[in-house]
Amino acid sequence: MSFRLATFNVENLMNRFDFSGFRNQLQQDRTLSLFQIRDEAEYRMLEQARTIAHTDDTRQLTALAIAATRTDILCLQEVDNIEALKAFEYGYLFKMVGQGYRQKFTTAGNDTRGIDVAVMMREQTRDGQPIEFVRMNSHAPLTYGELGLYTPELAALGIEPNERIFRRDCLEIDVRIGGQPLTVYAVHFKSMGGPREGVPGRDATMPVRFAEARAVRHIVESRFSKDHAGSKRWVICGDLNDYRQRIVIGGDEDPGYDFTVVDEQGSALDVLLADGFAENIVERRPELERWTLYHTRGPQERHLCQLDYLLLSPSLAKRNSTAVPDIIRGGQPWRTIFPPGQQVERFPRIGWDRPKASDHCPVAVTLDMA
Repeated sequence: MSFRLATFNVENLMNRFDFSGFRNQLQQDRTLSLFQIRDEAEYRMLEQARTIAHTDDTRQLTALAIAATRTDILCLQEVDNIEALKAFEYGYLFKMVGQGYRQKFTTAGNDTRGIDVAVMMREQTRDGQPIEFVRMNSHAPLTYGELGLYTPELAALGIEPNERIFRRDCLEIDVRIGGQPLTVYAVHFKSMGGPREGVPGRDATMPVRFAEARAVRHIVESRFSKDHAGSKRWVICGDLNDYRQRIVIGGDEDPGYDFTVVDEQGSALDVLLADGFAENIVERRPELERWTLYHTRGPQERHLCQLDYLLLSPSLAKRNSTAVPDIIRGGQPWRTIFPPGQQVERFPRIGWDRPKASDHCPVAVTLDMA
């Protein structure tokens, strides 16, 4: 008895317009920055037209990427609300996969932009085993002080002990697949952002992600007990916005790029992978094939890295010791630099930078529950 599980950051699946770019240029789309806009009313009109024009191609490609995962349970990041999820599933995804994800779950997390985590599930696996929803629990209200996770590093960032830990949520969902229990923890950690006063964005925001990782581990160990968590079936799915390795890209297209694997000194992932607490099964792939995102800030800063994770409990990982995840890269924009031998056929209408399915690649795996 098996099922398919996947995670995917679909990037800004919204059913509303975001007009914050009028006052914050960092939020403004580059298209509108080319034009002289007289006032906010004109900006709002143009932003609505731009968003509508771009969205249809983007969501067709997002749906193609999800369809390629062939998944039964799908963890998503950057979903506005349940209405946006229903509209996307009905108008786009259903047309791609032929049958819908009838069970949909999300909550209002803590993100100031309103982009939350969500989980969609079929009513049964491709093998015909029922997927039964048991319960859902949001951990968005948890604070640093409540879990004893407040640190001087957080204080230095201006964060108070009574503030909430998760930048979105840790959404806990219990299901039964063919009668066997599984707990899914859907997460989306704090983004890295750009440099701050000369400090790289990843380093500046690391204390927040460390706290989020510690909180997830605390939630799992509190639920199943520290001594028995490893023997239970659970998985942590989502965009953790951190990595333990990068593939640094050098050179140019002519005469050719070079790719160097670089190990990081520290990562929020260490909290969840230390002492065998969970296994990052993407690390079963060769080092040059683990990446889920291409990052660039120009020729001097180009790398591939894994930001999207399926972290399995020791029991589930052992039961599926030969399972190797698929990474769906057909939705990547043409600007993404692929290592030798990894080029894939892009989905129709993919652009140089956009339209695209997402900057992130879906990660999917088939797991045995018997």
